[in-house]
Amino acid sequence: MKFRTGLGLIGTSVFIVTLAAAGSTEFVSTWRNPLAGPLAKPGQKAAAFVITAEESMRLGPEESLADLMRARGLDCVAGYTVLPGELAKDQQKAKEFLVKGGITSVIIMRVLGEQEGQEAYGTGAAIYSAPHYASLWNYWGYSWGVVYTTETKSDKVFSVETLVYSIEQDKLIWGGISETTNPKDIQKFIKDLVNAAGKEMRKAGLLHE
Repeated sequence: MKFRTGLGLIGTSVFIVTLAAAGSTEFVSTWRNPLAGPLAKPGQKAAAFVITAEESMRLGPEESLADLMRARGLDCVAGYTVLPGELAKDQQKAKEFLVKGGITSVIIMRVLGEQEGQEAYGTGAAIYSAPHYASLWNYWGYSWGVVYTTETKSDKVFSVETLVYSIEQDKLIWGGISETTNPKDIQKFIKDLVNAAGKEMRKAGLLHE
């Protein structure tokens, strides 16, 4: 399987299409930092982010992701409630706002792209050891920095990247790439994706059952 490293952030048109999804969602690649422990610990507070060019597209998915984290014992808020959209692309401002808000970790979802048929995007540790993944703030600048657009076609596999970073350690804790085939319904897609991510994080010991 091949991983496309040059796509960057999928633009508004793709993100809207992908969130209009409802195909079967499964993780095809995951990686866990061997030094990572459970996220839900006293004093820990997380923020959930969906990286997209359009601010309005963050709200629902970020709320759903934060709800799942809270259901598993992690104090988590939707990212837009602690970081205004106009500051999202300003790496230094984002860092200041999150630290000021007491956020100790972030969960990030980002659309990677779409493929014809069943070609997948990812393998494991080699990807997440790349310079722009190793540090949260390197990834933050990278992921908001490029917009890629495409058009809707049938027989597509949409890939989404989910990452968990520690702000305190500025390290990647967990990463995974999921696929959804021929998405159609927004609410089901969000639910399936968030639940699949939660299942993988539980398997990795980051969240409670």
